This record gives sequence, C-alpha cells and structure tokens, in this order.
Amino acid sequence: MRFLVRDRLLGIGEDYWIEDDRGAKVFLVDGKAMRLRDTFELKDTQGRVLIDIRQKMFALRDTMVIERGGEPLATIRRKRLSLLRNHYRVSLADGRTELDVSGKILDREFAVEYDGELLAVVSRRWLHVRETYGIDVVREDADPALLIAVAVCVIHLAEKERGED
Repeated sequence: MRFLVRDRLLGIGEDYWIEDDRGAKVFLVDGKAMRLRDTFELKDTQGRVLIDIRQKMFALRDTMVIERGGEPLATIRRKRLSLLRNHYRVSLADGRTELDVSGKILDREFAVEYDGELLAVVSRRWLHVRETYGIDVVREDADPALLIAVAVCVIHLAEKERGED
C-alpha cells in the first residue's frame, strides 16, 4: 500500500490530504491551530477521526502521543543515547512492543521497523513531484493509519527540534 503526502502543505493549523497511489483521497490530516500543544487528527474521507495525535505537555524530551478512540496507542520520542540524530522509538500501549524509526527524517527518507522487520518506508525517491513523499506500507497486516501517524509525528518532532516550527 503506497500513500502520497504533499510535503509543502505540512504544518500546524493546516489540513492536508494523503492519497493512495491512484490519486484517491484516503486520509485527512487535520492540524489544530491555536492550541497550547501541537495537535493533529487523522480522519477518513467521511470526516471520522481515526487517530488523535498530540504533543505530551510535561515530558523531559519532546514526545508525541497517538490515541485511537480515546485510548493510548503509542508514544513517540527521539531515541536516547543514539549516535544517530534521526532515530526515534515508538512505544506501543501494550508495553511490550516497540517500533524503530531511523533514516534521514528531514529529507523524508526513513524506515519504520519492528524487531528488525521492515513495516514501512517513507521516501521521495519513487516520486517525480518535488513537494511529495510516499509512505509505502510493506506488510499487509500492518495498520496503515498508525504508520502514517508515526510518520507525521517523527517529521513534526524532527522539524521542531531543528527549529522549523
């Protein structure tokens, strides 16, 4: 499953669509402006909220929290003690599962893995449109909405750390 994101539209307070590889709108990322913390909603084409994404208010490091139906789903933060600046850890709510995100986050060239197995690849390489990157969900049993939310979070955290927000 491949999804396309128009990069130049990414930002707090702006809405942007994520399309499938045929150009059909699949998910809406709804950035919520005028909030104390960074907040997004990932919605389906009917406007139903699938996933809530928000910045954790009181954390030593910048942290994003993903929720589904009001229940915690995952927490994302930059990996501590990593020589790679672009290395993030996604801790799922079950307390046992961690996803690893690494690569060139700001260049939109990174991978999401679980226990060394590739789940998704974010890349601009496949695309000829300059302002677009793709999210290729590799495993058929993976949750596309969760992986898209993870990509939104790590890009947001990396840009915020670099001072773009």
